[in-house]
Amino acid sequence: MTHRGLQIWLWTALALALGLALRLWFIAHTARIDGDTLIYGEIAKNWLEQGVYGFTQSGHGVRPTLIRMPGYPLFLVACFRFFGVEHYTAVMYIQSIIDLFTCVVASALSCRLFGPRAAMVTLWLAALCPFTASYVAAPLTETLSLTCIVLAFYGLERWRNAGMGVNRWLWVISASITYALLLRPEQGLLAVVVISAMFWLAWQSKPQTTPARFTAWPVVIAVCCVVLPLMPWAVRNWRVFHVVQPLAPRYATDPGELVPRGFQRWYRSWAIDFASTEDVYWNYDGADVEISDIPTRAFDSEEQYELTDALLTKYDQTDNATPALDAQFETLAEERIKDDPIRYYVALPVARLLNMLLRPRTEMLPVSLEWWKWSEHPKQTLIAIGFAGLNLVYLVLGGVGFWLWRRRRWDGNPALAWSMMGFVLLRCAVLLTLDNSEPRYTLEFFPVIFVWSAVVFSRSNDGRLSSSCRS
Repeated sequence: MTHRGLQIWLWTALALALGLALRLWFIAHTARIDGDTLIYGEIAKNWLEQGVYGFTQSGHGVRPTLIRMPGYPLFLVACFRFFGVEHYTAVMYIQSIIDLFTCVVASALSCRLFGPRAAMVTLWLAALCPFTASYVAAPLTETLSLTCIVLAFYGLERWRNAGMGVNRWLWVISASITYALLLRPEQGLLAVVVISAMFWLAWQSKPQTTPARFTAWPVVIAVCCVVLPLMPWAVRNWRVFHVVQPLAPRYATDPGELVPRGFQRWYRSWAIDFASTEDVYWNYDGADVEISDIPTRAFDSEEQYELTDALLTKYDQTDNATPALDAQFETLAEERIKDDPIRYYVALPVARLLNMLLRPRTEMLPVSLEWWKWSEHPKQTLIAIGFAGLNLVYLVLGGVGFWLWRRRRWDGNPALAWSMMGFVLLRCAVLLTLDNSEPRYTLEFFPVIFVWSAVVFSRSNDGRLSSSCRS
């Protein structure tokens, strides 16, 4: 091994060692076993022990459910079988390894696109990113989703270079986008952009003498690989619930359960920040909602304040959502939408998206949701400001990197470039429709940001001159 090669291996090993230490620190100090983790865990436990995909009901066995896709419970079933049921610490350790693998694959993609220097930058940016690393300490879908995203784009690049036929990289792409969809329904966006890029590449490379149906066979196979695994899930939901539900429902409710659409419309008429999501949105239909937790922008008049206070006081008596209450929230929402439709349909959705992108990503840390109140917790405010600044650095690096890549005419990879950008844009469009602002919904941008950021530190001919990255 040459001196240069030894240096690369040492820097790689150091990045991975520090990345592992960071993830172990999060597991030791910020591990979270609550909320959605317990939902996934109970489904996995019942699936493993009772053979029923559902929730335990006291004295009534296990009630089937369809509110979550089966991808993550399947992962938990495998972990529970090997390490013990509800052994979540082992799950976190496994997720740490998977997340470091994600860092390596992102680095490998940068290496093929922009050269070894860019690969090292990507590895360090990904390994030491606290935003993605912190989620290994929560048994949730995020860590596995990030892996699927970077594997799909890496597989797309390798498939293009391998001749765009039926090869092992086609199966990597298919497995990645399929499992991503089984983890979270909105990851169908990943399948859309990757398969669209595959079709465009196949069409552009089609010889004039070859019918399009033959060059499109790999794309057809990828589509089938995405659709076919959803069929057993859809059939199961039809047999158990008699509904056509190939994906998880938007509002995470089983058939027959009340969907408080009136409350949700009212919530969308004022909600922006993550604090409102945790204090109001998640509490509704199960815990008290205090009028003091609702910002003044939720009231256009004194009469609206009094009506809202009366509705919440009535709700807090039972902490149960009812059709009658929902109808009253619907009336209140209609009044607010009529007062200012631009606010409801444009300003607030954009504000929620910006909040998800730019707020301090401290939701996994013991930092107050109202982090800006310096007088109450100065240390937490400083941590939040630091995290917000670091998040902005990553976003700016990614944006500048994409712009530089565009100036370099994509280095011969327009399909990959636009599929990555398409994924970001489509996901932003979907996030504009959400009620609840949660920073983790924009975490999926980071694999793309890691790769784009490396362009800033590369030369235009690094990728073309490097033979080691092409092996």
